[in-house]
Amino acid sequence: MLLRGGKVFKGYFKDPESTEKAIDKDGWLHTGDICEIETNGAVKIIDRRNNIFKLPLGEFVSPEKIENVISSHEWIQEVFVHGSPDKNYLVGIIVPDYL
Repeated sequence: MLLRGGKVFKGYFKDPESTEKAIDKDGWLHTGDICEIETNGAVKIIDRRNNIFKLPLGEFVSPEKIENVISSHEWIQEVFVHGSPDKNYLVGIIVPDYL
């Protein structure tokens, strides 16, 4: 998501380096959110850019999205998904909920 306007964001307090990373030369704030536009025109935030990594075969993976799907099952208490850009697979740790 990119935003621009007088009331959006002027920068980080006493942190010009972070401000330069967030706001491009044309004044657009790069929020880091990944969005999709719904059929009714609403903007839906679906993920964060820094939560996505690319596997060696070019696939983009969002571990948080996978974790949310898995953890929605009633028998799952906790889940952690990890991947690396130099591996063709993901690793998951699941804590079952026996109660």
